[in-house]
Amino acid sequence: MKYVLVIPDGVADEPQEVLGWLTPLEAAKTPNMDAVAAQGIVGQADHVPASMPSGSDVGTMSLFGYDPLEYHTGRAPLEAAAQGIELGPADWAIRCNLVTINDGKMKSFTAEQIPNEIGSSLVRDLQKSRCGDASWKFHAGVSYRNLLIYRGRDGDPPFGKDTVTVPPHDITDQAIEPHLPAGSGSELLREMMEESVSIFASNEDNQAREIPASQCWLWGQGSVPALQPFQEKFGKTAAVITAVDLLRGIARLLGWQVIEVPGATGYTDTDYAAKGRWAIKTLDEVDFVTVHVEATDEASHEGDAAAKVEALERIDADIVGPVHSALRDRGDYRILVCPDHPTFLRTKTHSHGFVPFAMCGTNITADAAIDYNEPSAARSSICLTKGHDLMLAFLLDQWAN
Repeated sequence: MKYVLVIPDGVADEPQEVLGWLTPLEAAKTPNMDAVAAQGIVGQADHVPASMPSGSDVGTMSLFGYDPLEYHTGRAPLEAAAQGIELGPADWAIRCNLVTINDGKMKSFTAEQIPNEIGSSLVRDLQKSRCGDASWKFHAGVSYRNLLIYRGRDGDPPFGKDTVTVPPHDITDQAIEPHLPAGSGSELLREMMEESVSIFASNEDNQAREIPASQCWLWGQGSVPALQPFQEKFGKTAAVITAVDLLRGIARLLGWQVIEVPGATGYTDTDYAAKGRWAIKTLDEVDFVTVHVEATDEASHEGDAAAKVEALERIDADIVGPVHSALRDRGDYRILVCPDHPTFLRTKTHSHGFVPFAMCGTNITADAAIDYNEPSAARSSICLTKGHDLMLAFLLDQWAN
């Protein structure tokens, strides 16, 4: 049996006036996702516990079948794993965004998609400011997504469960002051954020941009999680296709293969068709393939309904359609389409709540659903309040409500 999970990140949404009061899923032409729904079942799942912040770190962990209340320690340790950075028991990882703040408000949590080479230059400048302290190390990632590692030595680490930080993508166009780090170790994080203002201002390549990065934003701190290997838990070999370090990190911690696809960007300009082709190819090597697409989430963060619909249609045409066809040709199979969390165009932020899923394939009896969208899922009798149960149902037919 072969299995494929397609994750259109953050696709669940509200009806939009600009779309004739339809959700993006309803407005988009998605015949292949609708075919999955019509040939199988549609339902709802909640991947983000109410007590936890909504984000892909929590939602994806649940979607992969792991209860985030048990396993989640923070976002940054997952991204550290993606970069091959090993954390010791006293170490902490912290996400370091390069952002643009104007008049005390978060103008861009990506510094307008800062190019890799300029982002790396700024991270090197940040590290120079900390070169005399061996406890801290900045690591360049991709574009605005970077990391800060704290290496614990003598005594207790400066951070704890009471350390509170806020994702910058959750405060777009909002004043930053109420959302600065708080709790244990927050004064260290604030100090480095303040220092970065003058560092970024002195970088000529950065300042030559129309909208330069104005500072770093530190958030998503955590220690290394202890995740049971996926093959041990579910009995399946697995691989992931993604352009996002967060998912690469979770995959590596679970023992999955990470497939690097040329042209995959983590943005709306990603090569959708290449992701579809590599997913089909990877089915020769493993039992279970996850294809993650960040484009729908990025469009939501930018409040761009048209871009979200376009990304959905590309996912449908270039990934879901070809992959489903290839699965049918191979024999026994299952395919699942499900986002990790809602991301509302109205708020430009991640949200809590149920997301729709559609699943079809071998030994799945079709229900009455004919299309894949939020209203169709809301009419279903399947409502998983613990989203991590969905993977058990998909792989092992162990249903729970």
